[in-house]
Amino acid sequence: MFNAEALLDALVSAGSQAAAQAGQQGGLGSVLGGLAEQVQRSGGLGGLAGQILTQATQGLGEAARQTGAQQGADDALGRVTGGLTAGDLLAQAKGALDSNPALATAVLGGLGALAVGTGGAMVKAGGDSWYFLTVDYAFGHALEKDTADIVKASGGKVLGAVRIPLNTSDYSSFLLQAQSSKAKVLGLANAGADTINSIKQAAEFGIVAGGQKLAALLLTASEVHGLGLKAAQGTVLTESFYWDLNDKTRAFGERFYKRTGRMPSMIQAGTYSATLSYLKAIKAAGTKDSEAVVKKLKELPVDDAFTTGGKVQANGRMVTDLFLFEVKKPEESKRPWDYYKLLAKVPGNTAYPTAQESGCPFTK
Repeated sequence: MFNAEALLDALVSAGSQAAAQAGQQGGLGSVLGGLAEQVQRSGGLGGLAGQILTQATQGLGEAARQTGAQQGADDALGRVTGGLTAGDLLAQAKGALDSNPALATAVLGGLGALAVGTGGAMVKAGGDSWYFLTVDYAFGHALEKDTADIVKASGGKVLGAVRIPLNTSDYSSFLLQAQSSKAKVLGLANAGADTINSIKQAAEFGIVAGGQKLAALLLTASEVHGLGLKAAQGTVLTESFYWDLNDKTRAFGERFYKRTGRMPSMIQAGTYSATLSYLKAIKAAGTKDSEAVVKKLKELPVDDAFTTGGKVQANGRMVTDLFLFEVKKPEESKRPWDYYKLLAKVPGNTAYPTAQESGCPFTK
């Protein structure tokens, strides 16, 4: 029978090249392909042979959609997990659901919830005036709007925003605008290289040293590791997982570190959890039939290294607690990967909308 240790082995070994490439952005990329071989080799899932298709889409939305469609039509395990961009995830989900409406689709993340975690919690902590540096496309606009709505609903105010082209290398003029706003918090509504560049250059301008807070609205420990504490210190962010939160996360982190030389971020731990939950649902259902598996997935609690007391809603979203962190100063870090100070815990039932509020057609 498969076990969590074997699953972790498969996660970190399969598609190692793709994982290494995606690791700089905090994700495993498409490393779940080896799970099929692992499950078959171990004779797990009560003898059910699983096939999990994965593809490192690398931003190719049409390829992601085709992968999802193949998964939905295949008589093997219908499953979509992970993905490097929001576009990939949506394309995968659409392709899969077009082929099989009962397909279980696990999408990691939840930008609205991250906005609640960072925006709402920071206003409560005194960061009640914001200025946004927003990457100029739909993702950035949505991230800014979600956070701004929470800031205002929590009693804060938004002093302004500047729209910045994707993959900008020079943030100096934008950072000067943000700095001159005198806002207490500068919200980075971007991701990946844009977030890294803006944090690096903000450090060069002494923005955090000058008393303003940087709030990275989508940042993980993987990017912080790449930035280094000297540049990232003082940045505030929200994650649903941190390897040093408790005994379970530390045990998982150490196992992951032994195999990869890196500590896992919420993306990597979440991919592990989503896949493990799905396989547990197959075992509990005693079949790979999508409708039966989805039913079990929504019935079973999610208790693993990633979360305790997680719940999959009727719309397929897994609700878990979030944590507001501040990146430590170099002198505060006691060992490698000791990067975060915990500022606040945001309960999942306040961070995520209910299934009915989400507008998902599965809840109608």
